[in-house]
Amino acid sequence: MPVKEKQLKNNEKPMSNGNKTQVPAPGETAGSFIKSLIIDVVIAVILAAIVLFFIRPTIVKQSSMEDTLHENDYMIMYKQAYRKHSPERGDIIIFQSSLTDVDTGKDKLLIKRVIGLPGDEISIIDSQLYINGEYYPEDYLKDGYTPACEIPAEGETFTVPEGMIFAMGDNRVGSIDSRYNEVGCVSFEQIKGKVVLRLFPFDKIQRF
Repeated sequence: MPVKEKQLKNNEKPMSNGNKTQVPAPGETAGSFIKSLIIDVVIAVILAAIVLFFIRPTIVKQSSMEDTLHENDYMIMYKQAYRKHSPERGDIIIFQSSLTDVDTGKDKLLIKRVIGLPGDEISIIDSQLYINGEYYPEDYLKDGYTPACEIPAEGETFTVPEGMIFAMGDNRVGSIDSRYNEVGCVSFEQIKGKVVLRLFPFDKIQRF
């Protein structure tokens, strides 16, 4: 006589070899998915924190570094650049100033180029820059000359104090920088980091 097949229980499916497999309950599947998602989010947050410890994305919001950098250029600043060594002449840095941002009411972050190092003697004669008595050529300047302002005055010599740097924008005509008393020399503690890469515009990606 034909053998009557045994009725399958809920969540059981016949296997080719006659064995049965258990299908996970809906609640178990959802729980595993949520657990996996939480782990992925935690890992992503930790990795983001590690990355941001070393670098900081920033957008240029001023014209004082033209023609090297332009407004809305997207930059990467290396925050640990000066952990083991001091700034070097020519570095492009971001530092905390005492100027007030009219939009936020907070102190402004400025982006400038390191020109004078501790102990350097800075002079501006006939709109040309001299460092330690020698003419200092700068092919990156927007207008090709450096107007004298308050520090140092035309024809005078200013010595950069220890633990500080003298910074200027490449757009010397339109830059408020270390030549002005309201900014002055920049202490190492004020420096937030060194600009190392321009990511945008894509046709102007550049390392610094």
